[in-house]
Amino acid sequence: MTRQLSLNAFIHDTGHHEASWRHPDSGVDRVGDIAWYQDIARKAEAAKLDAVFLADGPVWWGTSHRPSNQFEPITLLTALATVTDRIGLIATASTSYYEPYNLARLFASLDRISGGRAGWNIVTTQGDEAAANFGQVVAASAETRYARAQEFLDAITRLWDSWEDDAVVADRESGVYVDVDKVHPIDFIGHFLKVKGPFNAPRTPQGRPVYVQAGSSNEGRNFAGRNAEAIFTAHQTLADAQAFYADIKAKARAFGRNPDHVKVLPGISPFIGDTPAQAKELYDEFNRLTVPAYGLQQLTAIAGVDLSDLDLDKPVPAGIFDGAGDVLNNNRSRLQVVANIVERDRPTLRELLHRLAGGRGHNVVHGTPVQIADTIQEWFEGGAADGFNVLPPLFPQHLEAFTSKVVPILQERGLFRTEYAGSTLREHYGLPRPDSQYATDLPVAAGQN
Repeated sequence: MTRQLSLNAFIHDTGHHEASWRHPDSGVDRVGDIAWYQDIARKAEAAKLDAVFLADGPVWWGTSHRPSNQFEPITLLTALATVTDRIGLIATASTSYYEPYNLARLFASLDRISGGRAGWNIVTTQGDEAAANFGQVVAASAETRYARAQEFLDAITRLWDSWEDDAVVADRESGVYVDVDKVHPIDFIGHFLKVKGPFNAPRTPQGRPVYVQAGSSNEGRNFAGRNAEAIFTAHQTLADAQAFYADIKAKARAFGRNPDHVKVLPGISPFIGDTPAQAKELYDEFNRLTVPAYGLQQLTAIAGVDLSDLDLDKPVPAGIFDGAGDVLNNNRSRLQVVANIVERDRPTLRELLHRLAGGRGHNVVHGTPVQIADTIQEWFEGGAADGFNVLPPLFPQHLEAFTSKVVPILQERGLFRTEYAGSTLREHYGLPRPDSQYATDLPVAAGQN
């Protein structure tokens, strides 16, 4: 079968542009309404997209300039599962502030309720504000967070694997429901975590959720190469995306994995117009609604540098983000994206804030449907992406513009499905259903006594 794109719809309240809620056509009055999200999910499924995706963080960032997240993502996606049939459902959950057994139950329930459509976006939560919500004074270092994340993933994988696929026999005559010899304690003991197991429910339709990861820092890329089946990443240029793509595939190969089973999905936020001029005017229209104070707050959070004393209409000083590293050598991935914009394009501070307003460092593009499709195809065929995480600037209008105008072009070019071939997220991504490590006598990873 010809290689095909994967496309996700990244759901984010009124839209991904930070000023989307101020637009006169926004649904800002509905961001606390479950029907709002269900309608978006149905539109994405009608276009045969692979999945909808929800980001999350266990903290309020203390801003008066943007709606706050009102739903816990696994709960929200469970509600979306009841009104959809095929589209994947990817939720963010932190290895820093959950325990493996609790999270295993939540995702197993989502996978079973949805008929095998769950994906887990694995994050390690940084920031002292989040740490304080869990009784901690300061957040752990990146090295510590990722060490715990690896233990967490090892433990939760064993929990989901602890029931062999044929453990449930449901023999009415003998009165035996479960073959207990096929249900295994995991006895996981690590530096951070202890989990006895086994899990308290059979394997789900996918065996376990699809493992998704969104970190592009040094630690994040190593973690992704070892574990992730889909990777969400942010790049502004084709060359940077190609370098990241090659590095991730090489890391997966070095861990003995099939690199074709690691999907690299950069973010793209498209402003679509019938002409290039109309698309540019749409982009400018949204940027005129931005509040510089909020943009500066976001920039400080991303880059760790306060630029509020600079003139908005003068160029950002070259070298102000020295030490950010490059795409293959960085510890704060989004900072590196911002640093590259400044070094490459020499924007004014206002222009930089506008570049970040549409997608927080993801690639914001404006053009005709053909131009957007051309960009997607160039990255897909040029060794930069296996697909994209689509960040519509305004919901639902800009999602509908993408699905009604760009997706048909990709379908005509043979790059994207016209119908779903399977019913699970693994099938959409072309990923195998994993066997239980206990049933296949695979070597047990480090961390088990």
